[in-house]
Amino acid sequence: MTGRVTLVGGGPGAPDLLTVRAWRALQAADVVVADRLGPVEILAELPPHVRVVDVGKEPGRHPVPQERINELIVEHALAGAHVVRLKGGDPFVLGRGGEEVLACAAAGVPVEVVPGVTSAVAVPGLAGIPLTHRGVTTGFHVVSGHCAAEPAAHVSDAQITPGNRASDTSGPLDGAALSCVRDGTATLVVLMGVRSLGAIVAQCLAAGADPGTPVAMVENGSTPEQRVTRARLDEAADVAAARGVRSPAVVVIGHVAAAGLLEGTSERRLAGAGV
Repeated sequence: MTGRVTLVGGGPGAPDLLTVRAWRALQAADVVVADRLGPVEILAELPPHVRVVDVGKEPGRHPVPQERINELIVEHALAGAHVVRLKGGDPFVLGRGGEEVLACAAAGVPVEVVPGVTSAVAVPGLAGIPLTHRGVTTGFHVVSGHCAAEPAAHVSDAQITPGNRASDTSGPLDGAALSCVRDGTATLVVLMGVRSLGAIVAQCLAAGADPGTPVAMVENGSTPEQRVTRARLDEAADVAAARGVRSPAVVVIGHVAAAGLLEGTSERRLAGAGV
């Protein structure tokens, strides 16, 4: 008898940001196919019969390709299992969840989607950065940083270095994203953009963006290791390199990223798990 698949968004990492529906799905699972990011510590609290399959990816290291992940999900479901695919953030926000749904549909496996708290919104919020703010901006634009030109061979996949500064205007940003920064019409949020930050900066400056545009980089959002690094746009790559900014991190570009925007709040307090 064919089983079923529940595609679960686990949120940015803190276990208490997992939704009630997501937790119920995990409790009812036979097999959990889990990413590296998201609330992975919650897996230790699952019933002992639940089989956990680790398919986590790291920057530059994908031991289980996406095609094989699709196959694993389908294989377990066709064997009669209730498979929970646990992903960080939201499955449909740069999470390749659509590909997994299509793989299940092609195999005749029923799928339920449980949305998750996307790190694109949650991580800046936990750092005291509102993506929209009255009198500053009324919209935001989310992009992936993965499409940038490859950096030099000596550059780490997970950390930028001073040498990872783009010498041209190639990079992951499209015209809409560039106009957000240049014209200040919306906040730009970059996921998976640590490696390509130099290229992103070069693109924005080449497009005519104000070099003084505020940039905030939030590492390990929602966890005890959360850290915020701020800089001007034209200095962002060098400052990030000097501070050793590493993935996972969310990069926010725009006036909402300015320090002191929310006067009277504490970044430390806003980042607390009990808030």
